[in-house]
Amino acid sequence: MSGASAGAPMIVARAVREGRATMTPWRALVDIAVIAERTLIGYTRIPEALFFSSVQPVMFVVLFRYVFGGAIATKAPGGYVNFLMPGIFVQTVAFGAVATSIGLAEDLQKGIIERFRSLPMARSGVLAGRTIADLCRNIVVVAIITGVGYAVGFRVLTNVGGYFAGILLLLLFAYALSWGFAVIGLSAPNSETAQVMSFPLLFPLTFASNAFVPVQFMPGWLRGFATYQPVSQTVAAVRALMLGGVTADHVVQTVIWCFSILVVLAPLAVWRYRTRA
Repeated sequence: MSGASAGAPMIVARAVREGRATMTPWRALVDIAVIAERTLIGYTRIPEALFFSSVQPVMFVVLFRYVFGGAIATKAPGGYVNFLMPGIFVQTVAFGAVATSIGLAEDLQKGIIERFRSLPMARSGVLAGRTIADLCRNIVVVAIITGVGYAVGFRVLTNVGGYFAGILLLLLFAYALSWGFAVIGLSAPNSETAQVMSFPLLFPLTFASNAFVPVQFMPGWLRGFATYQPVSQTVAAVRALMLGGVTADHVVQTVIWCFSILVVLAPLAVWRYRTRA
């Protein structure tokens, strides 16, 4: 166990000695911060993981920009590259959210979760700390992809505020997804199975969406799903905030999707954490 992960038992032990073992909001925040710190330190000790998690979206940018882009007609201002990049942003953070399921499954496999559950920690502390750490990792990856996007011709056509509003919205979406993947990670027997279970759920959402092609090019039976599912709404909202166009409806629908996912899946993840044998 890393030094950061060892800090959690030390904090709880000190609280017990001082007679403060009763759970309070402050104690829960401390637990969350300790777990988030532990996870972030783990990322810094394996820089290759961050590197390769950035390589995949870069490859998608190059592939769609220079291989498929000429064959896809869009009316987006600035051409296909401007249409593409908001979709790449959302796809990147969505795929990055899978790290939550893999990390939790790995901790279960190693017995670390059992140690945490034996301590008087907040039941949501381990999960909230993990999802916050993965959110921080997504911020770094989004910054890298923004630089790559500008290198291949992407430009924000609204303003700096619109860009950052779009980034905040897609990070909210990524955070909501992380709680869903937490349920998968807590249900899988190992990290390999967690990854196998995650991608079949994520691929239809990302590729049957408006991330890479306009939905009007899709067959009628698929068009309704592709238009209203959460990835498409998030892409449309980010696209509107960065490029201009009808914004409010897409932003409101994205926020509703995010909070609906959190309301349903966050309690389910906490319950699965409590009941996982």
